[in-house]
Amino acid sequence: MHLEVNQLHKQFHTRRGSLTALKNINLHVEEGEFVCAVGASGSGKSTLLRLIAGLDTPTAGEILVDKVRVTGPGPDRGMVFQSYTLYPWMNVAENVEFGLKLQGVPKQRRRQQAAYYLEVVGLSGFAKALPKELSGGMKQRVAIARALASQPKILLMDEPFGALDVQTKETMQQFLLEIWRSTNTTIFLITHDVEEAIFLSQRIYVLSSRPGTIKQELQIQLPREAHPHVKRHPVFQQYKDKVMELLREDGYQSKSWEELPLAI
Repeated sequence: MHLEVNQLHKQFHTRRGSLTALKNINLHVEEGEFVCAVGASGSGKSTLLRLIAGLDTPTAGEILVDKVRVTGPGPDRGMVFQSYTLYPWMNVAENVEFGLKLQGVPKQRRRQQAAYYLEVVGLSGFAKALPKELSGGMKQRVAIARALASQPKILLMDEPFGALDVQTKETMQQFLLEIWRSTNTTIFLITHDVEEAIFLSQRIYVLSSRPGTIKQELQIQLPREAHPHVKRHPVFQQYKDKVMELLREDGYQSKSWEELPLAI
C-alpha cells in the first residue's frame, strides 16, 4: 500500500470571498506505517482527511492510493470519526457488518468477518448489544472493528479519541497500538493532541494554520510497545517541545533532529 498526496490545494468559497484551507500539501504513507498529522484548529486537518477519504474534492493536486487516483470514497480507505457514527437501531454485530453488506458480501462471510474483528477489539461478548448500552470507549472500538472488517488498505482516523475522558483516551491509545501491531494495518490519524501524535506514530506531519501547510515532517523513534509512562521520559518531552514550538511559531527554523537520541 502506498498513499501519496501531491501538491494538494483546497479552497472554499464563502460570502467574504475565497478561503484557502490547504496549500501545497505533499505527504506519503507506506504499507504498515502509523503516521499522524498534528495541527491546531484552522490547520485543515479534517479537510485533509476528508479529501483522502474521497468525501470532498481538491481544488488542485492529486491523491493516489497504490498509484490510483482518488475520485471518491472506496473500500480501500476505512474511516473512523471522532463521533462514533454507529446506527442506534442496529446491534454491535450488525454495525460491524454494515459496510460488508453494502459491498455485497454474502451473509455467512459477513458474520464470520464481524465475529473475527469483534474478537480483535475485545467485544465478542457484546455482539448483540445496542450502542446505547456501551461506553464511549466501547463504541469507538465498534467503529474501529467496522472499519477494519472491510479490510481497507489504509485506516483513516479523524481525532478518534477526542470525545473521550483522559483515562479512557489513554486506554484507547494503547489499544490502537496493539491493533496496529497485531493486524499490520496502515494508519493515518489526525489530531490536535501533540502527546497523542508522538505516542502513537512513527512519523508526524506538523501543519501550520490558515492556510494549512506542512511545516515539518518528524521521525518519531520510541519503543513501539510503549506504555503511557514513556510520556514522562526526557526524549518524549523533547519531541513534544519541538512540535509545540513548530505549532507556536510559523516559520521557525529548527536545529537538525539528528542530534536527538534515537532510542529510550
